Amino acid sequence: MSRTTAPAPADRKDGATAPAEGLTHGLKQRHLSMIALGGVIGAGLFVGSGAGIAAAGPSIVIAYAISGVLVMLVMRMLGEMSAANPASGSFSVHAERALGPWAGFTAGWAFWFLLCVAVGLEGIGAAKIMTGWFPGSPEWAWVALFMVVFCATNLAAVKNFGEFEFWFAALKVGAIVLFLGIGVLAIVGVLPGTDSPGTANLTGAGGFFPHGSEGLIVGLLASVFAYGGLETVTIAAAESEHPVQGVAKAVRTAMWRIALFYIGSMAVIVTLVPWGDKAVVEKGPYVATLDHLGIPAAGQIMNVVVLVALLSAMNANIYGASRMAGSLVSRGQGPKALGRTFGGVPRPAVLVSSVFGFVCVLLSYWRPEDIFVWLLNTIGAIILVVWFFIAASQLVLRRRTEREAPEKLVVRMWAFPVLTWVALAGMAAIFVLMAREEGTRVQLYWTGGLTLLLAVCGFALQKVRAREPQDA
Repeated sequence: MSRTTAPAPADRKDGATAPAEGLTHGLKQRHLSMIALGGVIGAGLFVGSGAGIAAAGPSIVIAYAISGVLVMLVMRMLGEMSAANPASGSFSVHAERALGPWAGFTAGWAFWFLLCVAVGLEGIGAAKIMTGWFPGSPEWAWVALFMVVFCATNLAAVKNFGEFEFWFAALKVGAIVLFLGIGVLAIVGVLPGTDSPGTANLTGAGGFFPHGSEGLIVGLLASVFAYGGLETVTIAAAESEHPVQGVAKAVRTAMWRIALFYIGSMAVIVTLVPWGDKAVVEKGPYVATLDHLGIPAAGQIMNVVVLVALLSAMNANIYGASRMAGSLVSRGQGPKALGRTFGGVPRPAVLVSSVFGFVCVLLSYWRPEDIFVWLLNTIGAIILVVWFFIAASQLVLRRRTEREAPEKLVVRMWAFPVLTWVALAGMAAIFVLMAREEGTRVQLYWTGGLTLLLAVCGFALQKVRAREPQDA
């Protein structure tokens, strides 16, 4: 028969859903809750947000609020589909069920490529911190060490991944909460040794919009890509003890997490530190803020936090890439060898994903001016492509689920279908803005080329598989 839809996992007697592709329910609810909580806090927030602040000034708060609303809509849509049909392939499975195998192929392999390249980038970032602490040590050796550790972690039982992420996330959450607490005390003028800045940094030096709408646009584009990584929780949910309840709880708390950690952080930073301070970009906004407040050893403290964020992202991305690859293979959309599981773990997929990430690191040394730059440009807008597939899939699957199994709608998209269309319009607007900006236009073109290539390959594979029963 022709594979036009992805098979739904079998239901268990306890009401949970059995994991597909031979995986196990090795993640506890505390693991999933902390993965959901910590997944929103990445190195992009701690370091990358500095460029957005420099471009947008205080209006970066509005930029993060706008992109945060879009992300909340996307996560709500993804949560609706994942609670109704938990699968380690997450949005790739949903896209296949809604739009056809070609869509699942395109979204899945694009996301796998993004995660593998990101693993390499995070390894490089973590290695730079380590060489700062241990001058003279080679960066590649640190990257290799991190790769071996997290590859080994992911080759073992999934609960090992869960434990690493639990403690990584706990450290990140603790750091950001402490930062926000110190910041609020400083803003109201009760932190010892500091005076309240009032609104001086928000209204001075060019005002709230120092670079006008263009600055806000650049800040908006920077903020959108800082939210990448939230999708991992729906991939991990398929291997949790209670996947339906777990993903529902994670998605329902997404709103306050985004508001507190991202928008709250930006508001604290631009209130306390002049947005034009060079340290915001050079040291990172969090270090710059703590230095500005005279917090001892602020730089080293934040280096530890950023290192934890990078290592956490490496761990999570190897996990996510391996599960996505395993899911794709189980649906006949990749080499069969990658889909084999041992002890409930897709070990070949873990190894290949880790090796691909390490190859990206080697390319950063061997061909930094061409191939590595090409890799960076290619992944530039993949997360937007994934979000587009999520929204398009939800439009189709919501109506199908309402007809066939309305009891599975544990999580419902708000104001369907109006807000789904609003989210799609928002994504289209961001694509247009990327095409207008010289710094992001090349990324858009390269990502578009990769997406088109994958779509053609996926469509060709779909046609071949559709003919198989007739030829048999």
